[in-house]
Amino acid sequence: MAISNIHETLLLYTKQKSMINDKLSSVMMDMLNSTKQTAENQAKYNDQINDIYYTYYEDDPETYELLTERCEQEHELELANINSWEQELELEKNNLETQLNEINTYESSWTKLLQTNVKNDFSYGGAQQ
Repeated sequence: MAISNIHETLLLYTKQKSMINDKLSSVMMDMLNSTKQTAENQAKYNDQINDIYYTYYEDDPETYELLTERCEQEHELELANINSWEQELELEKNNLETQLNEINTYESSWTKLLQTNVKNDFSYGGAQQ
């Protein structure tokens, strides 16, 4: 009976690990998406700065400065939002990894207990025959 309870506990840990790994995969995909979004925003910013330069730099320096500054502020705001999101994802990733390590530790101790119980049952069973 005790062995079956230990098996159930181990199965519960396996299920929890699976759920945590699923969440961890999702977080990692979000981190990949944030990196992609950063690259796309940088490319968009570069294109805008190039357009502003070729359109206004020589003909209207004041408008060039104004548009460049506005574009830079928008870009910094977008990067700040993405960085904030990345920090949240990193915290969530660390939290999930900690939970996973904790479950692995519990699972290891229950596995050792199971092995001990099986060994004891086998030893006592052999001595009784």
